[in-house]
Amino acid sequence: MLEEKKSQKIFKIQRLYIKDVSFEVPHSPNVFDKILEPTIELDLNTVSKKIKSDVFEVILKIKIIVKTEKLVLFACDVDQAGIFFICNFKEKKLKYCLHAYCPNILFPYARSCISTLVAYASFPQINLDPVDFDFLYFDHLKRQQQKI
Repeated sequence: MLEEKKSQKIFKIQRLYIKDVSFEVPHSPNVFDKILEPTIELDLNTVSKKIKSDVFEVILKIKIIVKTEKLVLFACDVDQAGIFFICNFKEKKLKYCLHAYCPNILFPYARSCISTLVAYASFPQINLDPVDFDFLYFDHLKRQQQKI
């Protein structure tokens, strides 16, 4: 019985938090009196590191730039982080947890933060579409295999 507990897989969220946030409106207040049709650039990235035995920090980095042809309306950077206790996972499953499963947990918090920042800056609401981190992770693995 004791041996079973030692090999039991455990996944726990210890903490979710904003690690870094930035919001810039470089051409305010002039952008507020124009009717604009902006484009949105979105960049996603994840970073993870081991803090101590079985404890990992995962950071979902989201950068959004909203601009017109001539003008950046605003730029928003959010680093949504979490500390996760992940125990007794084999390396392959651990990598999946750190680069797909944990970002899936973090994304709704980052999306909410971005939405709030955009609203407080008095711009129209931005609704970020869901992100399939599983697909992104497995696609990344596939591309890595093709390079070998």
